[in-house]
Amino acid sequence: MEDLKATTPCLITDSYKEYYPSVCSYIYYRINNWETARDLSQDVFLRLMDYKQMLRSDTVKYFIFTIARNLLNDYLRRYYKKQEITSYIYDHAITYTNETESLIIAKELSLLEKHKLGMLSDQRRKVYTMNRFEEKSISEISTELKISPRTVEGHLFKSRREIRQFIKLLYAI
Repeated sequence: MEDLKATTPCLITDSYKEYYPSVCSYIYYRINNWETARDLSQDVFLRLMDYKQMLRSDTVKYFIFTIARNLLNDYLRRYYKKQEITSYIYDHAITYTNETESLIIAKELSLLEKHKLGMLSDQRRKVYTMNRFEEKSISEISTELKISPRTVEGHLFKSRREIRQFIKLLYAI
């Protein structure tokens, strides 16, 4: 029994020298990261020391690769779980940021539109408001204001152009 205890440290040392490159390559092949593969390979041999009472020269290789497989599976499980959580957080953060940003921009544009609307002539302001905010058609506006449809179209065209240019000018600054 003394003889087995004396050979166990040598068995682990010899196994490390012989199998470390293979274990490292096995892990690297699965995760494609040398730094992590080397760390996990070190962990394999540290874990092997926990089994020193059970080690024999004919079974040590199987212990090493079983430990490597289990450590690798644990690592991959944690890695993919972390990726899943990170991806979920990132996707939702972008959505919330984009929605918030869009709401702010829409509010600013609406304020600019209303500001410029106050600067338009009375007739253009009425035509634009009826069309844009009351959703009335050109013929409805024409009938209600008692002006020709062509005049309504002209007022709409010019008021839209003025508002667009006003907003472009302010956003260009």
